[in-house]
Amino acid sequence: MTANPLESLLQLSAGYYVSRALHTVADLGVADALGDTPQTAGAIAAATGADANALERVVRLLALYGIFEYRSGVLQHTPMSRMLRDDHPQSMRALVRMFGSPGLWAAVGELGWTIRTGEPSADRALPGGIWGYLRENPEASRIFGEAMTAKAHGHIGGIIATYDFSPFDVIADIGGGRGHLINAIIAATPRASGVLFDQPHVVREAAAIASDRLRLAGGDFFNDPLPVADAYILMEVIHDWDDTASRKILSAVRRAARPHAKLLLIEVLLPKDCTPNWPTTLDIVMLAIGGRQRTLGEYAELLRESGFAMTRELDTQSGISIIEATAV
Repeated sequence: MTANPLESLLQLSAGYYVSRALHTVADLGVADALGDTPQTAGAIAAATGADANALERVVRLLALYGIFEYRSGVLQHTPMSRMLRDDHPQSMRALVRMFGSPGLWAAVGELGWTIRTGEPSADRALPGGIWGYLRENPEASRIFGEAMTAKAHGHIGGIIATYDFSPFDVIADIGGGRGHLINAIIAATPRASGVLFDQPHVVREAAAIASDRLRLAGGDFFNDPLPVADAYILMEVIHDWDDTASRKILSAVRRAARPHAKLLLIEVLLPKDCTPNWPTTLDIVMLAIGGRQRTLGEYAELLRESGFAMTRELDTQSGISIIEATAV
């Protein structure tokens, strides 16, 4: 924000044009087309099927935010724009595309309805809400899965370095998507076996990672029995749901859990920081789809109401926390 309140209001009120420009260059694969050699916007437009003049104007805007460097009609990479490449080890291209997907774009367009009613705008914009939309749209589901995998890869190293999984024989990853986290955990914990539990269509997409130490189980955590395990992981699952639904999920875990089993909620906590921050922005994303970001105290209360006692919170130093609880 600038010192001029009018300038700040103008930038904020039209800020979605910046976001949309970012979504579009991610969809087009501009960062991959650019490569390591500076090129003109015209050359990139030819390679991606874009209009040269329009693309040049869009990257000129994005460059003001550190996404690409643009000088005298020539484009080159910055650290942020490199993360839009598919081959970057921390590629965020899929995550950016997910936020710009037709489903989420439609949901945020109905945010005013959410603010007036308290109901998720995704339920108004999409038949079946966000989860029904993903079930019925394979391409959107694929991008969503890639986005969650990419985001998790930035956290996995910190999670494994922070928490000792060696005491557990069986570890169940509930709502674990394509298995990126549980696969890494059992690779680092030779005595443990794992279970990946998610919706059937998600588990089918993860079939290639099944092994003698990693079992895949498809189901609905609201209605189907969960696997029996010594430890349960729910990574950015509870933030997808309101308190009522969250208690149902956690209670289902409690029913399946062995005596004194551990539950690890891995979540981005709402900070006390009063400056712009990602968790508070993410909370409005979750508001639109029916979930919420929470404070540590709010997670502790949900756990208590569901048959668990919170024992500690561990900062992984990778932008996400592990909230450990024990079945009581």
